[in-house]
Amino acid sequence: MSEVLNVEKQGHFEVWTLNRPGALNAFNKPLLLELNVELDRVGYDMSVRCVVLCGAGGRAFSAGADLKERKAMAAADVPAFVDLIGGTFQRIAECPVPFVAAIDGYAFGGGLEIALACDIRAVGAGAAMGLTETRLAIVPGAGGTQRLPRLVGVGRAKELILSGRRIDASEALAIGLAELDGREGGAMAAALACAESIAACGPVAVRAAKVAIDGALGQPLADGLRHERRCYDRTLDTQDRLEALAAFAQKRTPEFTGS
Repeated sequence: MSEVLNVEKQGHFEVWTLNRPGALNAFNKPLLLELNVELDRVGYDMSVRCVVLCGAGGRAFSAGADLKERKAMAAADVPAFVDLIGGTFQRIAECPVPFVAAIDGYAFGGGLEIALACDIRAVGAGAAMGLTETRLAIVPGAGGTQRLPRLVGVGRAKELILSGRRIDASEALAIGLAELDGREGGAMAAALACAESIAACGPVAVRAAKVAIDGALGQPLADGLRHERRCYDRTLDTQDRLEALAAFAQKRTPEFTGS
């Protein structure tokens, strides 16, 4: 177990905890490197059907990049560090395993950008979110200017990004930035319930469905439908499909293996 990233297996899904509570779970180089190590593993592990991403300590999901580390960094090293952040978040977005972000507390700057790279977002009552980079005289550089408009629309994204305005859980749910309402029981409870539902489905089918959705975004409908069919065909020769049919006929819960 890493000091900066805790990984816990819960049945057929995992919980990854950003573990720098003293720094509000801000991203430094060791944390980003550990995320990449786990991404290398999980993409090929069919026993992992979903990942829940959360922050330790209760105060923050993540406050973004570690500005203390950034301040001490040589100017020549900054571009490579920004590439590491953006590349890590893109790997989460492209990972065949679905990611659910459990946002309790602060999610600012890069903290919100990693949540945007996840497939689904849950928010708790105390969640506070924003792409606040313009207040630091920079712009979101890890996908925020691209992923936020795709979720909430161009005009709303511009208002939030250009002003650096922070929003709460209720507004995030209202504008479509978050999908799961954890204001009563907490973001983690909502995220875990979602992960359990995903983990109960056929893992090959879940991965194929994620590719079907993401791979056709922005394409004409006809091209998207052809892409969907290719993804569907991946599931036809699987043992899991046969198991699902047998379980339905026998009125029992299917036991999927990812094969």
